[in-house]
Amino acid sequence: MRQKMLQHRVRADCIQCHALMDPIGFSLENFDGIGRWRTDEEGTPVDASAKVFDGTSIEGPAGLRKWLLEYSDQFVEVVAEKLLTYALGRGVEYQDMPLVRSIARDGERNDNHFSALVLGVVNSKAFQMNMKVPERPMPSHTVAGQRAGDKGVR
Repeated sequence: MRQKMLQHRVRADCIQCHALMDPIGFSLENFDGIGRWRTDEEGTPVDASAKVFDGTSIEGPAGLRKWLLEYSDQFVEVVAEKLLTYALGRGVEYQDMPLVRSIARDGERNDNHFSALVLGVVNSKAFQMNMKVPERPMPSHTVAGQRAGDKGVR
C-alpha cells in the first residue's frame, strides 16, 4: 500500500493532501477493507507506523488516538462541522461557524461523546428548519417552444 501511495507523492497536485492524509491511513493499516484486524497483508507484515504533519511518530491505532487527543478541540470541531454538513445536505458556510463551535462546546461539556454532537446538530435550528425546495418541472409547452426557436416572448 505504501508503494501505491508513493505514486501520489510525486505529483505536485497530489502531494500536499497526501502528506496530511497518508500517515493517518498508514496508522490504521492493521484493519483490512472490512475492518478485520490483520498483522500481515499477502504475507508481508503490516507497517502501521507513520510520521504525522507535526513531526510526531505514531504507531498503529493506539498511537493515532494518543496523537489525536493532543488536538481534541480541533478534532471535535471538525467532526461537528462534518456532521452538520451531512445533516444539512450542503456545505457549511462562514455564517454556520458559530453553530459549529456551539455544537463542539456542548460536546465538550458532555465528555465529547459522539451522541452529544449528533444531538447538537439535530436540535439546531439550522437542521430543524432545513427544507429541501422541490424542483418544479418546466412545462412541456415551454420546452417545446424553446426547441423550435420560440424564446417564450409573445
